[in-house]
Amino acid sequence: MKKNNKKEQLISELFIKVKARFPEIVFKNLEVSPIDKDHIWIVVTANMDEDTEIKMTEYAAQLETEILMDFGYAISIMSENPNSVYA
Repeated sequence: MKKNNKKEQLISELFIKVKARFPEIVFKNLEVSPIDKDHIWIVVTANMDEDTEIKMTEYAAQLETEILMDFGYAISIMSENPNSVYA
């Protein structure tokens, strides 16, 4: 994963902004997208109900789009929800 000072700053700011609105998220790790080596995933544990998780994802997507448009970096919040039930 190639990081520079600006990218590290943007990763930190994105996480802080999302956590400020959704304090139940917990940082887990950083990963690289298996499809795009320049796309950084901020993996978080999101112990929340489905509606709240959707709101968090929508909020994060707005911030992620701003980062991509303003700086050209693909950075995303990826949530792992222990409450999710998969059929």
